[in-house]
Order: sequence, then C-alpha cells, then structure tokens
Amino acid sequence: MTRTLLALHSRFAQRVRRRYASQLHLLAPGLPTPAHLRTTFDAFQAAGQDTASALRMTRALVLERLLCLDCEGQADLGEVTQAMTELAEFALNQALSEVLATLDEAHGAPLTDSGQRADLWIVGMGKLGARELNVSSDIDLIYIYDEDGDTAGNALGRGRISNHEYFGKAVRAVYALVGETTEHGFVFRVDLALRPNGNSGPAAVSLDALEHYLHVQGREWERFAWLKSRVVAPWASVHSGAVLALRQVVMPFVFRRYLDYNVFDALRLLHQQIRDHANKRSAGRPERANDVKLSRGGIREIEFIVQLLQVVRGGQYPELRTRPTLSALPRLVKANLMDSDTAQALAQAYTFLRQVEHRIQYLDDQQTHILPTQDTDLAWIASTLGFASPQHLLAQLDSHRELVAQEFDKLLGGGAPVCKGCQNGKSAESADTMSELLPQLGDAFRQRLTSWVEHPRVLALREEARARLMRLLSRTAQWVRENRVSEAAAVGLVDWMEPLLRRESYLAMLLERPNVHERLLHLLGAARWPARYLLLHPGVIDELAGATMLDERFDASGFEAELEHRHRALQSAGEDDEETLLNLLRRAHHAEVFRTLARDIEGKLTVEQVADDLSALADVLLRVSTRWCWSRLKTAHCQQPQFGIIAYGKLGGKELGYGSDLDLVFVFDDDDDRAPEAYANLVRKLINWLTVKTGEGDLYEIDTALRPNGNAGLLITSFSSYANYQQQRGSNTAWTWEHQAMTRARCVLGDAELRQRFDTVRTAVITAERDVEALRLEISAMRARVDSAHPVKPGVFDLKFSQGGMMDAEFVMQFLVLSQSRQQPELMVNAGNIALLERAEVLGLLPPGIGHAAASAYRTLRQVQHRARLNEASGQVGPDQMQTERQAILALWHVVFA
Repeated sequence: MTRTLLALHSRFAQRVRRRYASQLHLLAPGLPTPAHLRTTFDAFQAAGQDTASALRMTRALVLERLLCLDCEGQADLGEVTQAMTELAEFALNQALSEVLATLDEAHGAPLTDSGQRADLWIVGMGKLGARELNVSSDIDLIYIYDEDGDTAGNALGRGRISNHEYFGKAVRAVYALVGETTEHGFVFRVDLALRPNGNSGPAAVSLDALEHYLHVQGREWERFAWLKSRVVAPWASVHSGAVLALRQVVMPFVFRRYLDYNVFDALRLLHQQIRDHANKRSAGRPERANDVKLSRGGIREIEFIVQLLQVVRGGQYPELRTRPTLSALPRLVKANLMDSDTAQALAQAYTFLRQVEHRIQYLDDQQTHILPTQDTDLAWIASTLGFASPQHLLAQLDSHRELVAQEFDKLLGGGAPVCKGCQNGKSAESADTMSELLPQLGDAFRQRLTSWVEHPRVLALREEARARLMRLLSRTAQWVRENRVSEAAAVGLVDWMEPLLRRESYLAMLLERPNVHERLLHLLGAARWPARYLLLHPGVIDELAGATMLDERFDASGFEAELEHRHRALQSAGEDDEETLLNLLRRAHHAEVFRTLARDIEGKLTVEQVADDLSALADVLLRVSTRWCWSRLKTAHCQQPQFGIIAYGKLGGKELGYGSDLDLVFVFDDDDDRAPEAYANLVRKLINWLTVKTGEGDLYEIDTALRPNGNAGLLITSFSSYANYQQQRGSNTAWTWEHQAMTRARCVLGDAELRQRFDTVRTAVITAERDVEALRLEISAMRARVDSAHPVKPGVFDLKFSQGGMMDAEFVMQFLVLSQSRQQPELMVNAGNIALLERAEVLGLLPPGIGHAAASAYRTLRQVQHRARLNEASGQVGPDQMQTERQAILALWHVVFA
C-alpha cells in the first residue's frame, strides 16, 4: 500500500477529491500558509462563491492537504496544528470584517462615551488559544467588547441600538458564516459555552462585566479555561495592543499572587466529572472505552498535569505562563517542577496521542477521539504511523497511556486505597470534628488544640476548608502516635497555622503534599527560629517538596541565571514594575534561605557551609539588585556603572548567619562630571531596594558605618579617595580599628580592574610597616572597650564577649594579620578565623598546639552559638560549660597579648 493510497483510505479525502477535483489546484503546493489561504479564498470568491461557501471550500482543501502531508510524513504535529489554527483565525477575521461592515450600514458604528469606536474581540479558548487546534476540532470562543454605549445610527440617522445589541447581532452573524452547516459543510463547529454564565449568559459581554464576573463568580475550573485564552480577531486590535486591557483583567484571575493549592480539588472534581461522562457514554458500548482524549491516561490528563502546575505556580513565575502544552513542559523542568525524563516522556505521549487523534478524525471528518472498531480503519491508522500492525499500535498506545495515568495519579492522587480497619469507609482513628479528635491526643497537643474548639478563625472557615483542617490534624495525630514526629512538633504546627487559617491554600498544600507536611513538622519541632521564619514567609514551605533539595547546595550561578530569566519573563509580559521586582527578589531570597535552613536543621551542612551559602546568596543579590537599579536609574550616564561594593564583617569574612546585616562600603571609579550624583542616587536606590519592607518582607539591613569617616562621611566615595584614606595619605586617614576591619574585607561587586585595585589597597594596608608593640596595645585597648560596651553578668560565660570567647580569638587573629603579613604573606588571604589560626601555627607564629586548639575551640563555640540562635536562646552558658574551649582561647590570648 503506497503513501498516496494510505491517504486515500480516508472517506473524507475521497469525498473532497470527488467534489472539488477541478478546484484542488487552487491551494498552492506544500503546507498551507496564511498567504495560501487568502489566495484560495479570493479565487473561490472570484468564481462567484459567497463568503460562507468560499470559507467552507477553502477549509475542505486545507484539510485534504494536511491529511496527505501528515500521513505521508511530510508534516509534523506542530505544523498541522499551526495550519489549522491559522485557518480558524483567517475564517474568523474574514467573517468578522464582513459582519461589522454590514451592521455599520444598518446601525452605524458602536461608540464609546468618548466618541471612539467600540471594539469587539473574539477570544479563542482551549486549543485555538494555544495554537494547538485539531484537524476536526470545534472552536471555543468568547466574545468581549471593550465599552458599553450606543451605535451612531445609519446614514439617515436611524437604526440606533445599544452596543450590547449590536455585538449580539455580530456574534450570531459570525456563527452563520463559520459555524452553520450548509451544502458545503461548515468551517468550524463553534462552542460558546465557556462564556460568563455559560449558555444562559449573553452572547457578548463587556470588559467591565467580564471583570466583575471573574472577580465575583469565577470558578476554579474557569481559571484553567482562561489560561489558554488569546484574542484571535480582529487582527487590528491584536497588532495595536488594544487587547492588553483584556490581559490585565484575565491574568490576575488565572494566576494568583501566592502558591495556590486550592485548585487541586477543583481540577480533581472536574476530571472526575469528565471521566464519569466518558464512562456513561461507553456504558454498554465497550468500543467507546478507547478514547485517546478522555479515557485514563489520555490527552486531557497530560493537559491537566501541565495546567495544574502552571496555575499553582504561574502567579510567582511568569515564565510558566505559556499556552501550548509542549511549550510548557520544558519550562516546568527549568522551574524544577518536573524532572526532565518525565517531561520528555509526557511530550512524547502527547505527540503520539494527538497524532492518533488526528488520524481518527481524518477518517470521516468527525469530532471524535475514539479508536475505530473496523479492522481496516485501525490498520490504516497503524500504517500511517509507521507500525507493522494494529497490535503494535495498541501496545505503544497502552504504554504511553499507562505512563500518563501514573504521572496524573502521582500529582492528583489515584483512587483511595481500601482501608482494612475502617467503618463506613472511615478510618477508626480519623476524626470529622474537633470533639472527636481531642480524646485521641497527648496532653500537650490536646491542650493546645482545645483553644480551637471555639476559635473565631476556625469557626469562620468554609465547610470545605474545615474538613481539610480536620484531615490535616488527624494525619498529624496519627504520625505522633507512630513516633514519626514529636508532640512538640505537632504543637508547633498548630502555633504556625493559627495566624494563617484564613489563607486556605496552605491547608490545601499540606494536605496535597504529605511529604511537605512531614518535613515541615520536623522543622517546627527542631528549633524556634525556623518556626518564626516560616510564619513570616509561609510560602517557602513548598520548597520542601523537592525530593533532592536536602542533598543539594546553593548554586550561585544557577540562582543568578534564574533571577534574570524571571526578570526577562516579567519584561516580556509588561509586568516588570518596581514593586514586582522587589517582591521577586524577596521571594527568591526567602526560598533560598529556607532551603539552607532546612539542610542545616537536618544536619546536611556544617556551620561553615551554612555561612558560605548565605554569604554567596548575599553576593548574588547585591549584584542583581545593583544591575536592576542601574537599569532603572534616570540619572544613569553610561551603560555599565563603574561601581564597586566592599563588604566587611560577616559578609566580608564569608561568615554570614541567618538575619545578619551587611556591612558595606560603596565606591565608584568614574571621572565623568555626572558620576558623583549618579552613583549617589544609585546607592540610595540600592539601599532602599534591599531594606524596604514590602508585602514579601525585606532582604537585609545595611550598615555603612565603616565607610571613610563613618556616619559623618559621604555615603559613597571615589575609589581613589577610599584608597588614600586607608593607606594613610593626607590628613584624613583610617584608624587602627578600621584596619582591623580590613582584614575581613573583600570586594563583592566591581569589574576585574576594580577588584584588583581593591586587593592592592588591602594588601598595602595589611602589610604596612607597623610598630608591633604599639599595635598590640591599641588592639588590646580596643578589646577592653568592647568589654565595657558589652558587660557580661557574673556567673555566666558569654560565647562571644567573655574572656576566652570568640571575640578574643578574632582580635588575636586581626593582630597577627596586621603585624605579621609583611613577613608572612600567607596570612593576607581572607580565609576565615579557623583556617588562619591553623595557618599561624604552621608558620611558627604560635606555639605548637595553641593555634590548632584555638581553631577547634572557635569552631565549637560557633556551632553552639549557631544552635542557640536557631532556638532563639541566649548566647550565654553556665560557668562550668565550654571549659575546654575557653581555656584554649585564653591560652591563645596569653601567648599573643600577655
């Protein structure tokens, strides 16, 4: 059987070739394009056909051509669906243009209050909106007009009607040209059921009415429908940008600001209704069970998987807002919402199922998705797809559908497992009400939950949300009984949830993600600070869903690339206003801090690794924030700022902790006369971006006291002035304590030349010739002043400020670096106190064992301090604790300063 004969097996193709044999040449060879459609349509009209007939005849030729190209392997799925989409757009634009011209003659143009012409937009939904149209698909349309008003009246001043009536007439007339069946068939079956209020609603609605409907009555399933919406006619409105007003109404409805897990239940219910409908249709008709679209593992389940993840996350990640299914899958991978292998498998399944669907429809031009029962038809489908037999086709079909069904069930949950100790389908340990649950709990958990019996926030919950809450609490109680989580963690969960009860999406998320629920309980039971952080930034708990998250480390380059990717996505969507960018930075920062925190609590990271990752995160955010601020600065005078940021303190030493502020000095290296003003504006804007509190919180507190002349100095200075100040040139020079700070300074932002110049200055400062005894006295006196500023009560040991504490080790190391780096350049490296103490001993600057013991003691003190901060506990312990560590650091101090 040749390829030509394969195409001719289609009964539809046979009908077209018989009826239009003399007109097949009117469609140019190859894949139909918009230009080909215009030429063919014009040819039919030139031959005397009216618009309706010309459109239908054009459609017949296009489908016959696509059938041949598809079955002969010369066109892929995307080319076929694109051609069908272009055919629909062409038909709708042609029909609308003719209809509006006719109505204008009778009633005049529809006008707005300002006297401008009111526009009617045809919105393509579903596969038309996504440019994925089937070869024999209906088209889901919604008609929207921009403003109410009245028409101008005809040439005689008569026939005035409301815009609402005018556009209602237009909808009916377009349907007559496109949707009605005539002797030449139809162009497309038209379905208007997705419009506001469905079939009981008006044929066309105003933009204001649509906005009100979506805000007040819009249902969850309609968000999935509007996800793929796109204005397909008139082209003039699309090209002029007028339709952006519709986008501004639709986008906030589809994509919510916060993670939105409430849609799980809505989609689950919608899917169940679709399956129930499919089961009813196939009842007593087993041949209808093989529906490649609606049956288990079919096309619809792939679409649901993709759309669910888009709707849940698209509010925060604009790059996910794409309509075509095959375009969305790689974006989900990039956003870490789906692994690459799964996305590839789903893409292959989707392509295969759509190709099978097309061949089913090629047979008779029927809108069906059910495999044929006739052996010859099934053999034809198999052959056109390159299979040796129908059995091979069915085996491949089953393989794809099984994979899809498994992924769908994994995301939305399959059927509930049979419960062996259940009564009336309910677990003996589950509870529907608080009064049923409380007797099952331990003392602390029961006492904490008792306050919820009459709690206003609990009582105010919708019935559905209250049921979710009870299921969540029952699951928590079950885990406590099984010793999977502690009772303290369960109490912590209640504390965390109480202020968030009105935000029902968090209940939905924890219920949908048991692994997130369990990991959250572990975090809440481990320490107090994570619980407070989660209360401030509850949305970050979704980070716990990643299977490999705990075993990963912060990837600075990947994080920066992801921020820029999201920035570009916001720019392309026209949503890159300043507040949106501030919130983007904050959400990304909070999520990454939380990921580090989770790894820390689970013991996956050392204290040093936590500090490294938090410091690297701050470095990236400073780079990205500076770039974005400069790009939006009105006084920017050059493309790339000649600007640098020098970090001191914990960020400079890569020892940043949770909630640490940033000690920064800002410099510029630019001779342009406009530079001082431009960079001063940049610094003010940057500090504001980092510190201002938005709805998503803030990023960092900024301390600029270490700049030349401290708080009395300029907020930003030229690099040459900074270098002169540090290197004791002129009358205005740095103090010794500022040179101490320089031992932990590093340039975190600037071009390669500026970084090299800073390193040169730092080296000069650190290796400057000094009176060692005078330096010893100065630093010892400075340590005494710190003691006075931070007095420690008798009978306790302060991990940081007591004698033998961390501060002593830090001052010793600063003295050794400033006094010995001239002879021992190995000490100049900003490697952190632990590494430098070890190095000082190796270099012979400390007696054997002293440096190593002090380094070990310092590490232990940091670990204890870190755990205390996580639990929001005091950094002080009893005098009999930490004796070994204290003695090691006192010995270090005695050797160096005594």
